[in-house]
Amino acid sequence: MDKINKLNPDNLRIVLVLQGGGAMGAYQAGVYQALHEHQLVPDWIVGTSIGAINAALIAGNPQEERLNKVKAFWDRVAHPDSLNMSEVGDSLRRSNIWFNSLDTVMRGVPGFFTPRYFSGFSLGMEVPPEEASFYSTDPLTHTLKDLVDFDYLNADGGMRLTVNAVNVRTGELSHFDSLSGDLCADHVRASGSLPPAFPPVRIGADLYWDGGLYSNTPLESVLNELPSGDTICFMVDLWSAEGPEPITMDEVATRQKDVTFASRSRRHIDDYAATHAMQRKLRDLYARLPAKSRTAADEAELLALGCDATLHIVRLPYAGRDWHMAAKDVNFSKGSIEWRWDQGYRDAMRALRHAGWLQHVAEDTAVVVHELPPLEAPGGPQPA
Repeated sequence: MDKINKLNPDNLRIVLVLQGGGAMGAYQAGVYQALHEHQLVPDWIVGTSIGAINAALIAGNPQEERLNKVKAFWDRVAHPDSLNMSEVGDSLRRSNIWFNSLDTVMRGVPGFFTPRYFSGFSLGMEVPPEEASFYSTDPLTHTLKDLVDFDYLNADGGMRLTVNAVNVRTGELSHFDSLSGDLCADHVRASGSLPPAFPPVRIGADLYWDGGLYSNTPLESVLNELPSGDTICFMVDLWSAEGPEPITMDEVATRQKDVTFASRSRRHIDDYAATHAMQRKLRDLYARLPAKSRTAADEAELLALGCDATLHIVRLPYAGRDWHMAAKDVNFSKGSIEWRWDQGYRDAMRALRHAGWLQHVAEDTAVVVHELPPLEAPGGPQPA
């Protein structure tokens, strides 16, 4: 008999939602480590951009190998620092990160992307559509094939993976799902192909760009499939929807990125709750009809609505200051990656200690959002 997990005693379905954010995705890795250590195995992961990469590393490997594969990816893409980030002051850390990020722009990231030094694209010339970018992501294809077992990922009965990408021609969001049994490295790479830095990826007859252009937080993919039972959804937010009024060029550029890529989850959650309430009212009204006015077909349709479930959303927001650097998503400094990973782990541990989803809620509650509880003690320095 399997041991009951105290953090999920009713064996609720677990969903992990990972948005895009480039190098900030190391925070997601730390969150996953905490879940992994507490045997909170996702049944379904939905990812966009770097979130799709992390998701593929998790879903595309047996449980005992998942964390090691995630670590292997972040070790591969980390840029070595010229100094020990944990032993220097804030000013030196910031300078190191600035030069490290500049190096990323000039030379790319090993195992991820490389510059197109001799492409006519940057000069305004026509190029093949698959080469219409400043960088090539061919190295990412090799990395994914090396670290992800796509046969395992697509096999029946495994962890479900959904990655989102935008159809370049139609502008519509596409959901590539392992349930179809044909996910490959190109689907994951397409989900992270943010123009004009990265090229579109051709899948079948169509080209695809980063799903974050349409919706950077793929919670909508989860809400569109009304769950048949109560669900715990861990949602990791890498961009801040709220922030101070910017007063410098760097702050304006950073705030622009935050606003562009921040989660729109509140709107989706409100819409989900409203739909849930209407469905419940519809069922109540149907129950008042005389028996002779009811049909088996109507009852089957009402049952399919599945509106008796409660969705627990555990929101984990990345809170790194990043010194208002607009290039924070290309800051692959090893010290920054380690700090972000550690912060994700610490935040997830706070959420697990709180375990708000274990508290009683009314049966007619559609969705509950659990925010991180206050810090128990002042946090340490933030080098990232």
